[in-house]
Amino acid sequence: MCAASNFDAFQHNKYLSLESFRKHGEGVRTPVWFAGDPVNGHPQTLYIYSEADSGKAKRIRRNSRVRIAPCDMRGKLLGDWIEARAEIVGSDEAERGVRLLNAKYALKKLFDLFARFRRRGRVVFAIHPS
Repeated sequence: MCAASNFDAFQHNKYLSLESFRKHGEGVRTPVWFAGDPVNGHPQTLYIYSEADSGKAKRIRRNSRVRIAPCDMRGKLLGDWIEARAEIVGSDEAERGVRLLNAKYALKKLFDLFARFRRRGRVVFAIHPS
């Protein structure tokens, strides 16, 4: 039997607030789409994606510590903060994350089409409990 995940609070939300940290420690909060990778019905890993040169990608490359909380599309918090760590993942895991995100968000495919025309690199982050 699988124990409940720290990420169970996110199962019924469409957005999470991702707080990543600048060099001097100031947090930057961003509402993002996410998808969970469930194990026995409990998400153990959450995936988000971003442009490779975004501020959050730069901050996470420098410092993997993040905090996450359920939120609405404008970033209004709907739950408590959870300490976590984020990492940019490679091809196989990134593909899995993108499949989970595409299954959850129908509009994401349209955004991906427009992103191809801008020719900006994308990265997928895996978020794990601390």
